[in-house]
Amino acid sequence: MQEAGVQPGRLPMPIRRKSRGSELSRRLKRNKWLYVMIFPGILYFLIFKYAPMYGLVISFQDFKPYKGISGSDWVGLKHFERLFAEPDFLQILSNTLILFGMNLVFFFPIPILLALLLNEVRAAAFKRTVQTLIYIPHFMSWVIIASISYVMLTMDGGIINELIAYFGFQKINFLLSSDWFRPMYILQVIWREAGWGTIIYLAAIASVDVEQYEAARIDGAGRFRQIWHITLPAIRSVIIVLLILKIGDVLELGFEHVYLLLNSMNRDVAEIIDTYVYTAGLRQGQYSYSAAIGFFKSFIGLALVMAANRLARKMGEDGVY
Repeated sequence: MQEAGVQPGRLPMPIRRKSRGSELSRRLKRNKWLYVMIFPGILYFLIFKYAPMYGLVISFQDFKPYKGISGSDWVGLKHFERLFAEPDFLQILSNTLILFGMNLVFFFPIPILLALLLNEVRAAAFKRTVQTLIYIPHFMSWVIIASISYVMLTMDGGIINELIAYFGFQKINFLLSSDWFRPMYILQVIWREAGWGTIIYLAAIASVDVEQYEAARIDGAGRFRQIWHITLPAIRSVIIVLLILKIGDVLELGFEHVYLLLNSMNRDVAEIIDTYVYTAGLRQGQYSYSAAIGFFKSFIGLALVMAANRLARKMGEDGVY
């Protein structure tokens, strides 16, 4: 039988398909300025994030700076075995996890709450003033934050202890007390970072359709009902993404902050993995051991991010990827 559309004696014309290369080139040409804009960011990650990964091989070596990476002896898992065999390892890991848990429970919800409260403020001038005041601490270094805390909490003229003594109570040595280290740490984190953390949530709230609020008010919903049934569901995906990224930093609490509060009297609760890397690794020139600890931290963080992302996708959220 003769096929429809094909004349006798002629072969059917082949179907032309767009090559992937030409399609990619057209896409690059069409969005060239977008790629130009993201190029510095890509370059940053390639130079400062991916290129240094080559240095992780020293965690499997007995690295000597004068021999270099290629000339150092290979020792396999020796440094990882040493890490897990350290008598203080469980205590240090426990301190790190406890501080992370406090960050997750006490700090993480506060930017969300602040963003919800700021969104309810109708006076624009007052709202901008409050936002500016709560943003300012983020631009202070941890050295300044620790110095302010020292001036306020020291037993020798500190305003907090002076007030305690004024009301007839005994002064408290906040700076050298193991019991007060963790509350002091988490309060400093909240003071410095809570305001800055509201930026993303306020941006997400700004994208919510105002007609939903108008419809809710017509139906008799108050402010709390509007927040619970409209605002929070609208920013839920943002909360999930930031929570997943936060979980990835489970062993990454920041060296500078904790090190400034660390002393011989609170070391039993203040020594974390970051400070341990500095004191036991870098100060003593044990570069391979330090790299092994860093590798361990990165592996745990990656595993937790993947697990949290998979759980989020099972629960119907988009996740990070």
